[in-house]
Amino acid sequence: MSTLNILKMVLPVLVAIALGLFSNKKQLFDMAGLATLKNVISKLMLPVVLFNAFFTANYNLQVLLVFVVIYSACVIAFIIGNYTKKFVKPYHTFMPFLLTGFEAGMLGYALYGVLVGTEHASTFAMIDIGQTIFVYTIFLAALQSTGGQKPTAKGIIINVLKNPIADGMFLGVFLGILGVGKYFLSLPISGVYTQLTSFITAPAAFLILIVVGYELSLKKELLRPVFITVGLRLAIFAILFVIASALIFAVIPFEKNLMIAIMIMFSLPAPFVIPIFVDVKKDGEYISTSLSLSTLCTIGLFIAIAVYSTIM
Repeated sequence: MSTLNILKMVLPVLVAIALGLFSNKKQLFDMAGLATLKNVISKLMLPVVLFNAFFTANYNLQVLLVFVVIYSACVIAFIIGNYTKKFVKPYHTFMPFLLTGFEAGMLGYALYGVLVGTEHASTFAMIDIGQTIFVYTIFLAALQSTGGQKPTAKGIIINVLKNPIADGMFLGVFLGILGVGKYFLSLPISGVYTQLTSFITAPAAFLILIVVGYELSLKKELLRPVFITVGLRLAIFAILFVIASALIFAVIPFEKNLMIAIMIMFSLPAPFVIPIFVDVKKDGEYISTSLSLSTLCTIGLFIAIAVYSTIM
């Protein structure tokens, strides 16, 4: 195991997050600037990242197996959240949503790219599709119901169509399943496409981690319910990770990059979209503090995953 190799993987992540914290402290840009940066990431870069990942992915029964396993893991975690939410009253309304789903778009792809390279994003995408479908179905429908909205299939579809990240993913899946991706990549012009997508997405990981660092915040008065929430999430997904990886590799031959993708996915915080789709009111600080602490745990686990990637 080379300490230098681990530093090569971990240090860029830590420095980018530190720069985000520094930017917040020194107010190098304000909340309006942060919102603009998020728009650039979510409406330009990430749709291209996801489109390319799914456009070039291989589609077979193995992908279906992974989808079922990851989707089921998210459902199980959500059910557990509903049974354990009483432990964080009066913040119980949103606790189940903080125990399930993964922030793959704004964090997962960036961390995976640091370890194995963005050219292997299709492997992480295979893991991501199950949780993404979960977020835009059960997660979103239940989230909207907490705000008094009555979720409908039409409303869910409209929300998906309005989201550039989801559009990029589903368009990539559609064309990938049709075989357009494989055919296109066999053409001489594919090199131009590859260079273009690489140029657009190259800064994505750095900018995402800047945003993560900028938004890190821990409120002391909320630490008890937050520690319960984050501790439960870590425990639940530690168990589900063991079960999920065992099921997947019982059918699919072991592949290091796929294992790393699963490890990163199960280490991620809950989706950052909760305040976007519903008015969180007085629970806003509880949600943001839980996501912040969970993100810090993700970075700690990322270091462990980086060590694993160098010795296997």
